[in-house]
Amino acid sequence: MAYAIIRLAGKQYRVQEGDRILVDRLGEEEGKTFHPDVLLFADDGKAQFAPKGVQVTARVVEHTLGDKVRIGKYRPKTGYRRHTGYRSKQSAVEIESIKKAAAARKAAPKTVAKPKAETTAKPKAAAKPKTAAKKTTAAKKPAAAKAKAPTAAKKTPAKRSTAKKEGS
Repeated sequence: MAYAIIRLAGKQYRVQEGDRILVDRLGEEEGKTFHPDVLLFADDGKAQFAPKGVQVTARVVEHTLGDKVRIGKYRPKTGYRRHTGYRSKQSAVEIESIKKAAAARKAAPKTVAKPKAETTAKPKAAAKPKTAAKKTTAAKKPAAAKAKAPTAAKKTPAKRSTAKKEGS
């Protein structure tokens, strides 16, 4: 019996014709058929990695919810208890067929192209040396002098002495 390893939703599954598997939720609608990537195909003890010409046809049977998963957090002596949970979204997929394409037809023998009549090649004229074109750049204008506003001298407050007065 032939089997294939396919990739669905980032995971790999070993499937045969007629198998029904649960996978993470797919974007396909119920009843739609699709062709997942085939990573390996084996038949009669011979395996092929990344086979060309092998196609797996799968159909989305239904979208379901997985079993309930309960999560509890607990810290002793503090009264801390938290409970949460979830149900994963899944799709039931049925493998309808695993088909290997028929052997490629042998290509018809190609006709040999007749050689064209030889033409006499005319010698090309000697290449003229190119003169380097001088680039003319626009003269830069001198930057306009900015008028500087006189800055007022900042007055700093006199420092107070921290020495203690005598006699107090």
